[in-house]
Amino acid sequence: MNHRIARWAVYLLCLLLDVSVAASLYRGYLTGWILLPVAVGVTLLTLIDRFQGKHALLRNYPLLGRLRYLLEHIRPEMRQYFFESDTDGRPFSRRQRAVVYQRAKDVKQTVAFGALADMYEPGYEWAAHTAFPTKVKPDALRVTIGNKQCSQPYNASLLNISAMSYGALSKTAILSLNGGAQVGGFAHNTGEGGVSPYHLQHGGDLIWQIGTGYFGCRDEKGNFSPEVYAGTVAEPAVKMVELKLSQGAKPGKGGVLPAAKNTPEIAAIRKVKPGVSVLSPAAHTAFGNEYEMLSFVQQLRTLSGGKPVGFKLCVGRKDEFERICVAMTNTGIYPDFITVDGAEGGTGAAPLEFTDSIGMPLYDALAFVVTMLKKYDLKQHIRIMASGKIITGFDIMKVLALGADACYSARGMMLALGCIQALQCDSGSCPVGVATQDPTLYQGVNVTDKKERVANFHRNTIYALAELMGACGFATPEQVNPAALYRRVTRTDIRSYEEIYAPDNGRSAGAALIPGQSVN
Repeated sequence: MNHRIARWAVYLLCLLLDVSVAASLYRGYLTGWILLPVAVGVTLLTLIDRFQGKHALLRNYPLLGRLRYLLEHIRPEMRQYFFESDTDGRPFSRRQRAVVYQRAKDVKQTVAFGALADMYEPGYEWAAHTAFPTKVKPDALRVTIGNKQCSQPYNASLLNISAMSYGALSKTAILSLNGGAQVGGFAHNTGEGGVSPYHLQHGGDLIWQIGTGYFGCRDEKGNFSPEVYAGTVAEPAVKMVELKLSQGAKPGKGGVLPAAKNTPEIAAIRKVKPGVSVLSPAAHTAFGNEYEMLSFVQQLRTLSGGKPVGFKLCVGRKDEFERICVAMTNTGIYPDFITVDGAEGGTGAAPLEFTDSIGMPLYDALAFVVTMLKKYDLKQHIRIMASGKIITGFDIMKVLALGADACYSARGMMLALGCIQALQCDSGSCPVGVATQDPTLYQGVNVTDKKERVANFHRNTIYALAELMGACGFATPEQVNPAALYRRVTRTDIRSYEEIYAPDNGRSAGAALIPGQSVN
């Protein structure tokens, strides 16, 4: 559209509107008073757009240019509600979100009329079932975490709540998550924001995550405080401790707590000054290499009274992780678990370059970590937790096949809370009150209802995993192996997970053929 024609058309529209209102007022018509604010507003807006110097679009197309900003603002909602198909949508499709909602509400979880996915498109995945299924009890799908250096091992569910801090999430969201963990008997990772009263109120099992900011266990200078740590880790609800080296969504970068979210309450929990932006450094100050890190892990375990302690990382340089394995072998210090976070993991806020272009995806990282641990004869001492876009029973079975012992879900649990994937986690304006500190929004989260939904989602997903395992002939999680899972890599080429990721991961393909046999 020619900008001169558009501009003069707007001027003419304003003139006609103003003249019409003036005439109505002169004749004493009520419509004149009704339209007066509209006419004044449109005219002022047109003048402001024409003479402002910040936006070239509005200067060249006064008033009309605002239509572009309006359409851009509502574009995500229009796409999600009107144009997105059941298999579209990122990071989770409508079909994936729907299954979480259904399981959380404990309603119909079946689909009709067959698969929607094109099974001949590259990327399609499936599991090989057996003609002789076995029965798997969902309650038995648990794993004990804690090696011989740990005196208080923890019996964990195969599915747990991934790290999400109070501060990033609202207090009602934290209460709902921990309440669901208590009802369902699974663990709730605190995130690096520390242990808050809302993590403790319902008594759900906690995995306390300690990041580079040492929130909740730091001194006045921001360094790790053994005394403060020992006081908090003694809480009976704290079952394990996770040292965060890096996060999948933003590896190599520390987090930011904006000043607006740093309320006096959150500041007291994190042991920081309120009302200021708080930066988590990219690196830890308590250690600077793999040997010092293992010594720190041992210190955390000793101060905890022997609770399981592990570390979390998104794999970057492979040689660095191998050096950690060598250090474990040389020192004899073994973490009780390692959390492998895939680069596809979520976060409330991260730079685009870090989210899209840094870190190793989960399946590649998981296969590599397991291979390294077995190479150095360490897997017998260490459990593996997997994290990264895990929301269904099939997702869990895939990471079990690659060597994980248990897993986390963050966004799955958020969806169970009522998250609508509005992608506004970093705005403070989460429309459903999950990722915000605005009381007018988070008060909309009904804790009594939402904690049950979180527990329902967990229970139904574990039940789905048990059914999948049984259909494939796997009687225990240890029997799940990569030879039984397949991916179409081209329209005519099919490869198993074993061929793609783990040609020698130590699990026998024969386990799929002999239900009930334990494979080590």
